[in-house]
Amino acid sequence: MSLLTAHDLAISFGPLDVFEGVSLAVANGDRIGFVGPNGEGKTTLLRLLAGDLKPTQGVVHRRKGLRIGFLPQDPPPAAAKTLWEDMLEVFAALRAEEAELRALEAQMADPEQGEAALAAYAERQHRFDLAGGYDYPLRIQQTLTGLGFSPDQFHQPLRQLSGGQRTRGLLARLLLDKPDLLLLDEPTNHLDLQAVEWLESTLLGWEGGMIIVAHDRYFLDRVATKVWEMAWGELTPFRGNYSAYVVQREARLERLHKEYEAQQEYIAKEEDYIRRNIAGQNTRQAQGRRTRLQRMLAEGRIAPPRQRRRMSLQWRTRLRSGSLVLACSHLAIGYQAKPQPIPKMDRSGGYVYAANGNTRPDDALLFVAEEVVCKRGERVGLIGPNGAGKTTFVKTLLGQIPPLAGELRVGASVRLGYLAQVQAALQPEWTVQDALMDADPALLPAETRHILARFLFSQEDVFKTVQTLSGGQRSRLALARLSRQQANFLVLDEPTNHLDIESQEVLEEMLADFNGTVLLVSHDRYLIDALATQVWAIDAGQLRAYEGGYSEYLAAKQAEKEAAAAAATPLTEAQAYRRQSKEARRQRRQEEKQAAEVAEMEAHIHAAEAELAEIAAALQRASLSQQLGEVQRLGERYGRVEQRLHQLVETWALLAT
Repeated sequence: MSLLTAHDLAISFGPLDVFEGVSLAVANGDRIGFVGPNGEGKTTLLRLLAGDLKPTQGVVHRRKGLRIGFLPQDPPPAAAKTLWEDMLEVFAALRAEEAELRALEAQMADPEQGEAALAAYAERQHRFDLAGGYDYPLRIQQTLTGLGFSPDQFHQPLRQLSGGQRTRGLLARLLLDKPDLLLLDEPTNHLDLQAVEWLESTLLGWEGGMIIVAHDRYFLDRVATKVWEMAWGELTPFRGNYSAYVVQREARLERLHKEYEAQQEYIAKEEDYIRRNIAGQNTRQAQGRRTRLQRMLAEGRIAPPRQRRRMSLQWRTRLRSGSLVLACSHLAIGYQAKPQPIPKMDRSGGYVYAANGNTRPDDALLFVAEEVVCKRGERVGLIGPNGAGKTTFVKTLLGQIPPLAGELRVGASVRLGYLAQVQAALQPEWTVQDALMDADPALLPAETRHILARFLFSQEDVFKTVQTLSGGQRSRLALARLSRQQANFLVLDEPTNHLDIESQEVLEEMLADFNGTVLLVSHDRYLIDALATQVWAIDAGQLRAYEGGYSEYLAAKQAEKEAAAAAATPLTEAQAYRRQSKEARRQRRQEEKQAAEVAEMEAHIHAAEAELAEIAAALQRASLSQQLGEVQRLGERYGRVEQRLHQLVETWALLAT
């Protein structure tokens, strides 16, 4: 049964037509992911369905008594009540019944009213129990905790919470209220990974319907059973989750192209026949064909399929780093109670940040990374809850703050390019063109406009000031600036923030083709699953490395849980023997792999040393015969081989430990 239907909806704001001719239906149990480019009217349609806006044309039919819960992107107004008091308002009727039960309990103590009060109490208590009267405080606690609130925030006044926290609070209230239809506009904004996964589990068990506007592709894959796409003012439905939608979208686009091309071919043939025969012996046939063609063009002409301009990113680096890009050893990340200055250093030949001594009791320790390594060409996904220390780790890597203890090593010939989550480097008064020329002063204005066009800034857009740009435009501008740095190690802090899904797809393709190394600090599980060769996960104050993408990380975590459960159960002698044998085989394979890598590295070192000796001998001969050009050429070659040997020895030392 439909919860809501709409027919021939249209809305305009002044001369701007947002969309028209939109018809839809939402059934009980539907979980609809709503996607499309920014600015196409997704939020506007949600507000129409919620009743916040009136359509210019068309009608919305809602089932009688339908309860709708709407989560907008903008935070609700700050009120004087606390977060907990706000949640309690959902259960106002239950709390009134609870007060009546307390009154009946008092009457039961009165001999004159006790018998009547007892009879009324039993019936009302049963009804109160069935309605969840005894567990609503627990539900509030579980929901707030699931959405990332700590217990000390439960009783904070709403006016003391940030806009993102108030939006999370409204989401919690909607989930507790259990409306028939949820309309959620970017519900994963302001949620960390654990909270998003909790929300997914909650929505998968939801008994009503929902429409969710989201840019989180992994979230849509997990939750959605249908997908609506809003593009070019039209709403197109698709079956299945986000991945199914992508396949259907591409197939539909290919079909539309074929239909258009087939009709164009037919038109060309008909026009050719008409042109050749209109004045000849077959005039009557040509006139008939012309009439039919004119009717077809008036009534059934197929328009060429429309496709939006996409970012055009081909990101390559000409600078090759050493085999080792990044390594951490007994590294403690956090903030010093008494910050120490960081010495300036030449980073061209690799560098090490090493702390003096151990952490002090008054230091703010966030996490420890015992031994993790990133090699050339790898793509590492760094994940963890908000506040776990991901951005602090990046600041340590950038040399902005020192480690509390241990060592962070950056390999030779590594040129680091950093995309910050907050674009503080973008000056508000800069134009888009100014911002790119600041990143690469050698660019000419014409070159700048050509590059910016690849990032969807064209014509007058290049003269807009930074302060007038949307979040998505700022992200694209930051990517354009990063592309001019010729970095071979990209450190990207939440790179898909503010990007629409189409731009996320382009960024994913670019990073997959990038010939350097990438560190992704991201909550975007879809991106990490598609790209990562390692996942570095921060949990309970420890950073641990897992091979593969996000799916492999989840499988490894599940295996850890199962192993922990099995360890808690006494093993039979046979089971213990099999486990020991399996662990011994795993350890042996690991040692064999490490030995092979060490042997391979030693062979490279011997070859480089032999090459150096050969060049040294040639240098001596050229010097004795006074061949100055040859001396210069051999000297340059000697320097290159010597640098390569230094990188090889550095990597060998790391592998051999």
